[in-house]
Amino acid sequence: MTDTMDPADVRKLMEDQLNLSRRLRERVRELEEEKHAPLAVVGMGLRLPSDLRSPEQYWDFLRGDATAVSGLPDDRPGLRTVYDPTPGRPGRSYVDRAGFLSDISHFDAEFFGISQREAKLLDPQQRMLLEASWEALERAGIAVRRSDRLDVGVYLGMMASEYNERLQDRGDTSRIDPYFTTGGGLCFGAGRISYVMGFSGPVVSVDTACSSSLAALHLAVRGLRGHECRYALVCGSNLLLSADLMVSLSQARALSPGGRSRSFLASADGYGRGEGVGVLALMRLADAEREGRPVLAVVRGTAMGHDGAASGLTAPNGPAQQEVIEAALADAGVDASDLGWIEAHGTGTVLGDPIEVGALDAVVGQAVRDRGVPLPLGSVKSRIGHLEAASGVASLIKTVLMLRHGEIPAAASPDDGELNPHIAWDRMNFTVPRKHGPWPAELPRRVAGVNSFGMSGTNVHAVLEAYQPAAPPVPLQESPGAVELLALSAKDPSALAELAAAARARLANADAAAVPSICHTLRAGRVSFDHRIAVTGADAAALIKELDAATAVPSEPVRPLPPVVLRVRSDAAALDAAVTALAGAFPALTGEAAGPSPADPAAALAQLVGRLGVTAEVRRDADGPDAVTALEWRAPDGATLSMPLVGGGAHAPSALLLDAAAALFTAGGQLNWDPLRAPGARLLSDLPTYPFRRKRYWIEEPSRGAGAPDVRDGDASGRAATASRAPLPSGTLTPAALEEHLLAELRDVLQETEELDTERSFLDAGGDSFTSTLFISKVEERFDVGLTPEDLPLDLPLSEMISKLAANVTLRDTGAEREPTP
Repeated sequence: MTDTMDPADVRKLMEDQLNLSRRLRERVRELEEEKHAPLAVVGMGLRLPSDLRSPEQYWDFLRGDATAVSGLPDDRPGLRTVYDPTPGRPGRSYVDRAGFLSDISHFDAEFFGISQREAKLLDPQQRMLLEASWEALERAGIAVRRSDRLDVGVYLGMMASEYNERLQDRGDTSRIDPYFTTGGGLCFGAGRISYVMGFSGPVVSVDTACSSSLAALHLAVRGLRGHECRYALVCGSNLLLSADLMVSLSQARALSPGGRSRSFLASADGYGRGEGVGVLALMRLADAEREGRPVLAVVRGTAMGHDGAASGLTAPNGPAQQEVIEAALADAGVDASDLGWIEAHGTGTVLGDPIEVGALDAVVGQAVRDRGVPLPLGSVKSRIGHLEAASGVASLIKTVLMLRHGEIPAAASPDDGELNPHIAWDRMNFTVPRKHGPWPAELPRRVAGVNSFGMSGTNVHAVLEAYQPAAPPVPLQESPGAVELLALSAKDPSALAELAAAARARLANADAAAVPSICHTLRAGRVSFDHRIAVTGADAAALIKELDAATAVPSEPVRPLPPVVLRVRSDAAALDAAVTALAGAFPALTGEAAGPSPADPAAALAQLVGRLGVTAEVRRDADGPDAVTALEWRAPDGATLSMPLVGGGAHAPSALLLDAAAALFTAGGQLNWDPLRAPGARLLSDLPTYPFRRKRYWIEEPSRGAGAPDVRDGDASGRAATASRAPLPSGTLTPAALEEHLLAELRDVLQETEELDTERSFLDAGGDSFTSTLFISKVEERFDVGLTPEDLPLDLPLSEMISKLAANVTLRDTGAEREPTP
């Protein structure tokens, strides 16, 4: 007799197995999709030849016909010294033109908490990378507070750091200090960004020669897809400072005598060098859509490989390039027939251009011929020069702009002559456009490829697509008479005035529908600094009027917001009506995500204020005919400031709340602006970014073979081998005099030309472990110090640190007497 299963049990078992199989298939599908997840470009920053400092300026330049090639700048005497127009002369360069940046010596060191001593020795590439990274994140609406430890990965393509070569003199090493290492090492280019901004994600500096920044993109894509970070900065950097490298490339006859890359032209005679910095902020597309970030373009896929056993280490390998292009298309899930543009490497060399076009034709040529629509290609190198390690990021930013605008800039001028005869153009359906035009209308998708290969043999290809949201954006809900709040801040009054002027200009040219998005972005997408302006208005004209009035008043730094009281003088019905009105005006302030509201309407109103980041103590007063419920706090002069929330006459509760938020902000409050986003308002990428202050930090280049250089800045000159000594006061050394002496010693170490703000911390003043060691060493030359480093944390205010140090030092025998500390 055999046991048999009940049919119902059999059905149940089969259903369970089918459900398990479905779940497994779904999980496999999810893993496969995650492996090829699309990435969003959400922000960009740049410093490119022809003084291009924003994506908008870059796009205007690309739509024109000018090139950015110029003569040798005055601050590159070494390049001028080795120049000789006769090719082939040993030890000489025949090139005196390139795509140079207009200014690489000025920097806002104070903004980034870097001392003058360190700033002078900092490779200008690191300085520009800090500024461009900050701007890319601001354009993405990502506010960077160091204490937040944002999950940002930094991926930098950089192949040379030549600035500190001017400190190298085997006969005199006295000018070599700790910043010689951190100011020039390639790893510190990426590491400094993460350190200064307080990021927690991976940090990588990549050197694959001319494909470095596209290799950085490939690693960033893998890092984002692998959830190693939430955001990624893809950076590229290059400066032309070394006469040695220019001589070496000239001796190899790699460079064009005219200094210009003539990509795909018969007149191609080598590549023209260029310099610049570019940064793209990336994140997973799904996360960008969830956070409401501005999606400028989508990175669909990337691939990277190597030439391997090619005909030479520096010679390009066509079959290897084919492999990488095919792999990138496969990673992107894009068919070759979808391509509407190829941003080629296009160095303008006799050897490289035909090999690159041949590799492209082998992979996509047949699909392009079959579709009947030509595939345009070109290279930005013909306009701004070959930026070497930064060339890939310059190409990426250009491609993002093309996809976003749906336009293709000219890749060659009508005056540039014939195309390269070594390329079989007659059998290929490739074109090199000679004028600006629209994206091919016949193509259903707007897709582009970006190609790059490095002298060391590393090839990279990326596939990007124009962003098409899955659902149409939520339209802005027009509310006649609705009030908006504009909040701006900076680290000093002049920067605040410049930012206000830029915001004013943007508002003056904005349509009514854009105003809520402008205000939301400048509030929620920026960090709050100590010099502040906040105004409210029903439209752009009203905001501009209030902004003009606010900027006419001298700016003073804010103090921490004192305790805030919610003074309740209204009945329950009035309070309940106000809470209901605020829920309608600001859904994010009172929606389900904010949690349940208390039954007591006064407590509910206090909860709404708390969601803005302000804790208010509720105090109930007797109701009266003219009484209003208001937020109150003490002003620095002792007066009580009162901002009504309920019962403010004809003003709606939403307008009262925005007025109160503006006052709280300018009183020093650290507000959470997100809940005040108007329905339909979104983050914008084309708004003013922080106006960095410009101060010159520069090491003059020595005459070749003339020994060690001078270190100079824009205000003072002279040798700066070591900090000068602060003299001890004569006679009795009082505690006040001792503190003044120690502060002077610290100024010498930091090489600050102005008085230190003792309310700032040692770190905020630009100090670090190096300068801390130097400072204590100087103090120990004259004093016995009774403290350990742990007793003097670097985040102490300078006043407290100096006072603590002064109370714990004993003067050695220097001929001066010290008055006992009381």
